[in-house]
Amino acid sequence: MWGKIWVHDAHNSTAIEGNTLVLREVEALLATGRALGNLELREYLEVAGYANAARWVYSQALGYGHESDGRLITMTEVRRIHSLVLSGVWDVAPHPNATDAERPGSFRQHEIAQFPGGMRPPSWVEVPAAMSEWVATSARIAKADNVMEALAVAHAEFERIHPFLDGNGRTGRLIVNLILVRMGYPPLIIYKRQRSKYLVALRLADEGAPGALAELFARAVTDSVYRFIIPTNAGMDALVPLAALASSEVSVESMKAAIARGRLKAQKGSDGKWRSSRTWLNEYHASKHERNEPMAGFDES
Repeated sequence: MWGKIWVHDAHNSTAIEGNTLVLREVEALLATGRALGNLELREYLEVAGYANAARWVYSQALGYGHESDGRLITMTEVRRIHSLVLSGVWDVAPHPNATDAERPGSFRQHEIAQFPGGMRPPSWVEVPAAMSEWVATSARIAKADNVMEALAVAHAEFERIHPFLDGNGRTGRLIVNLILVRMGYPPLIIYKRQRSKYLVALRLADEGAPGALAELFARAVTDSVYRFIIPTNAGMDALVPLAALASSEVSVESMKAAIARGRLKAQKGSDGKWRSSRTWLNEYHASKHERNEPMAGFDES
C-alpha cells in the first residue's frame, strides 16, 4: 500500500513542477535505481530526491514510530524535508542564483517577485520570523473544527512565505502529508492533471477563501482510501465502493453501466452507493471474455 502511494506521489508531485518522467519510468527508477529513457540526469534526481523525502514522511505515520514528540511539525523537520528533496539534484543542477548560504535546507536570501496569481512573498529578511510563526500556528490544525480547511490555510501560507529559493511546492506538499500521517490520515496525492485546479485553489486560499483547496485536499485523502488502502486490506469477497475497484482497465462509470445491465453483481447500500467485490469483478471480466470468444462451430470466414 505504502509503495503504491509512494510511486504515484513522487511521480505526480514532481510532474506538477515540470518533471517529464512518465509513471513507468518513475516505477523503474524507484524499484531498481535504474533510469529508463534518455532524459537529463536532473529529472531522475528530482524524482529520487522527492521519493527519499516522502519515504521519511511516511515513516512518521501515527503508530509507525514517528519522532515528533506529539508535535505536528518542527522547523528542523521543514528544513530536513527540503534538504532531502533537493540535495541530490542540487549537486548537478543548483539554482543559478543561489549562494552557499542557500543550499538545500537553508532559507532563501533573495527577494521573490510577486507571483502571476497575486501571491506576494515577504522579503527574505522576514522569512525566519514568518516561518517561526507558521510552525507555531500549524499546531492548531489538529484541534480545528475543519481539519482540511485549516490544512489548506497553512499550506497556502507556507507557499506565500516561499521560504526556500527552490523546491517550495514539493516541500509544501510533503509537509501537508507529514501533518496528515501524524494525525492518522493517509497521504494525499495531487495529480498532475489537477495542476491548474490546484493552483487556482491555492490562489483563492491566499486571498482568504480556502474552501476550494480544502475540498481538493479532502477529496484527495478520500481517493487515497479508495484507491490504495481499501484494495490492499479488503479480501477478495469484501464489498467495497466501486471507486476502490476502479483501475486503468475499468472505470466507475463502466462498472455502473455493467450493474445496470445485470452483468456485474453489486449491492446498493443505505447510502445509495453501489458496492461490489474483487471476486464479482473478476467474474464479470471472465464473462466478458467468454462473450467475446467465437461461438463453437461458427466459421468467421
